[in-house]
Amino acid sequence: MAAPQSSDPNPPQPAPFALGRALLWPAAAAGLGMILIFNSFGTSDDSKPLAAPSVIAPAMPAPAPPAPPAPSTAASPSPTGLAMPRSAPKRIQIPSIAVDAPFTPLTLAASGQLNAPPPNDKNLVGWYKNGATPGERGSAIIAGHVDTKTGPAVFLQLQFLKPGSTVDITRVDGSVATFKVDSVEKFSKAKFPNRRVYANTPDAELRVITCGGDYDRKVKDYKDNVVVFAHLDAMKRA
Repeated sequence: MAAPQSSDPNPPQPAPFALGRALLWPAAAAGLGMILIFNSFGTSDDSKPLAAPSVIAPAMPAPAPPAPPAPSTAASPSPTGLAMPRSAPKRIQIPSIAVDAPFTPLTLAASGQLNAPPPNDKNLVGWYKNGATPGERGSAIIAGHVDTKTGPAVFLQLQFLKPGSTVDITRVDGSVATFKVDSVEKFSKAKFPNRRVYANTPDAELRVITCGGDYDRKVKDYKDNVVVFAHLDAMKRA
């Protein structure tokens, strides 16, 4: 699978990588850097796809993550919405699609690739720990398996979320950040809108990403990505 390319007339330059099936997502947020998130069906011997979109393939191990580039000095719009102090996520609940799963932190490999959640745990969601935390100002990036070689996984029904649906994230500090879904969109991996998905935001927002679209039996990968766009709508104590 070719890595998705931005449709922006001046797309950011991708980081180098070793594997061929990748979703490039440059981060405009401070400290996020240029990273890769892999959304691939992997090397399954089964030529028939499951009924859901694909998984995020396990990442290649690396000795140490690369140093992120210097934060952008570009001016950002003034914040207008709710925001919470930084605190790592513990659990995600999406009642309308029966998601109730713990988090695992995700890091970068030396190649710039985002290490994915362990493929042997189908009910686990990953969060890029060096980016914004859910509820903090900025775009918090979440990704997880949709299916595996053994069956459906945590984001099996993600593509069916509707605007107005809620995503509750319980955080380490004992608070709960409730996000309201603004849209659920599907993008071709060949023309992935990097800037739109990963651009810095002045308010607390959430991006939940997985695969979707038609399954390409030749490369054993799905052609699209499903992205949920959501904003912080409420906060409370757990």
